[in-house]
Formats: sequence, structure tokens, C-alpha cells
Amino acid sequence: MNVAGGSDPEFVFELRTCRWAEREWPPTDDGGVRPAIVARQLGTERRRWDTIVVEVDPEGLRRRRRFGPRRLDSDLLDVIPHAPADWTWYRDALPDPGYPWRYVRESIHRADDRGILDVRKRDNRIQIRRKWAYPDWVERIVAVENKPDLSASAARDLAPQLEYDVALSLADEVWVATRATAESVEPALLERLPVEAGILTLDSRDGDAEVEWFPRNLDADAPGTRILERGEETEYGTTAGRFEYADPDWKRAKRLEIAERAYETGWRDYAETMRPDCRHFELGRDGRALLPWCSATDCHQTSAACSGSCPEFSPEPPQWRTRGWPIEGGPGKGIRRLLADRRERNRPE
Repeated sequence: MNVAGGSDPEFVFELRTCRWAEREWPPTDDGGVRPAIVARQLGTERRRWDTIVVEVDPEGLRRRRRFGPRRLDSDLLDVIPHAPADWTWYRDALPDPGYPWRYVRESIHRADDRGILDVRKRDNRIQIRRKWAYPDWVERIVAVENKPDLSASAARDLAPQLEYDVALSLADEVWVATRATAESVEPALLERLPVEAGILTLDSRDGDAEVEWFPRNLDADAPGTRILERGEETEYGTTAGRFEYADPDWKRAKRLEIAERAYETGWRDYAETMRPDCRHFELGRDGRALLPWCSATDCHQTSAACSGSCPEFSPEPPQWRTRGWPIEGGPGKGIRRLLADRRERNRPE
């Protein structure tokens, strides 16, 4: 089934942005090649980005694949990159984690269960040895905010978030993606957005994008500033804002956590938060992208709408799940497998 572009929910625009980034990154004509992994809805506790582009070192990524398709969470990242080449008592091998060592032991056993760390017990002590050296595979992280309809009010709401991103400089670049209007001057250029943020306009009809404003490179290796509270204008003057120092080591660790999550999920994980086991759930072709489509409501659905509480929800009949090839397990299972296969195929080698 083919579906046409148009006025779609922000969620669908987000998927189009991800597909464009996966196909066309980087958005420049410098002739450079930057292999990248694209993911959605990642960030920190205080800030979550719509789209993440993780530029990778191809050789480092090949070596990263040895650790499997699942992410290394923050606890495993306290162990795996520091594992020694020879058998060593874990407390001598690992830096002080800043939390009780019993949690480190739990992480060691999890890594052993996953087959990514050698573990043994000698003289009543746990010793560890790396199976492979953890590679330096992440080169840059680019954050993209998606606002298909960037009105003046939407820009006012978005500007503080972008200012937060620029001050913290957790990402190397920050972009805003919005829908192209075909006007001589795109409205996004007239809004009061931070000059450090780039602006992309996407054409919903063909999925192409144009750079309207190039971003500035942010120093992700330097200390950052976390904006906790902004000063407000009152009749008595301006109140003081509150800020917090962001340590480079914290930023380095957080960037790697984000990259690991992107490596695991990609951007096609929306089926995990929807109900592809509903008889009305379909994948509609939009150019080279496959977007969720609800045949009951005749529109692109969002994750919030596509749930068991939807009044149109109708589970697949049991006989659908027993037909065998080519949709063995039912259409819902087939959709999940298709998206998982595409995610794996688009992990750059």
C-alpha cells in the first residue's frame, strides 16, 4: 500500500526524518562519507531528543559487533571497557565505580551470562579477563528536534530547549527539522532560534531535505553548563537563573550510553510500543520508508492511539497465526520481523 505525504502527526514526521537521515546523511555536499546509526527518542533524564544520528568509525563498529546486538548499559560500561587482557581480581582491574562493589559483581555476572567477559573464581576472589577490547567506535553525536509545523508559538517553546542543548553541548551538533513550505524564505529562518542550531526543511512529498542554516560545532569534550532554572522578568527586575557544571567525564559516559542505546534500538522500534497484532495494523509505503498505517481510521496512527484501549482494536484471528510461510506466526509477527531485519541491515558495516 502506498501512502502520500501531507499533514501528518509529529510522530510520522519523525519517522520520515529518521529515514532521510539513514539514507542521506550527512546533509552537506562536501563529498565526505560518514557512516551513521539513526535512532529516536534518546537523551538524558532532563532532555530527550526526537532523532539521534550517531556517526561511527566503521572499523570500530565492526569490532563493537562482537559484543552482540544488545546495548551495554551504564553498569556494563563500568566493566567491559576496563576489563584487563590478563586474569585480574576485579577490584584491581576496574576503577572505583562510586557505588557499592556488590553492584559491580552483579554486572560482572551479567556480562559473563552474555558471553562478553571471561570470569573465574580463584582463592575465593572473582577474577576477570576481557574477551575483546571494547573499541572506540563513536565519532560524533548529532541531535535533531522535529517540528513539522514551526509556528511562532512552537518556536518560542522550542528555543529554550535548544539553548539548553547548546549550553550543555552533549551533542556535537543540534538541528531543527521542519516541513518545507516552498516559500521564498522558510518561516523557520525568521524565528528566534539559537544561531548555533542548524535548520533542515523536509519535503513530505519526496522525502528530500534542504539545509536552510548550518549549525555550529559544539565542543562535546569541554565542560558544559546545565541550565536548571531560567531568570524571569518581573515588575521588580530579572530574577537570577540557576546553572550547574557538567563534567567532561559525565558527558563522555552519557554520550556512550546514548550511542549504545541507539545501536540496540535504531529508529524502527515503534512496533514495540504499538499493536501490530491488531488486524487493522499495516505498514504503508511512503517512498522508501515504511510507516505505520491504521486501516480502521484510515490514517497514520501514533503510539498513544495504537494501544489495547483503542476502540477499533481487533486482535488477529488465531487462524492468521497458523498459516505458515510467508507470514508464519501471523501478520503482526511478520511486521516485527521485517522491521527488525531492516534495522539490522542498516547498521553500517
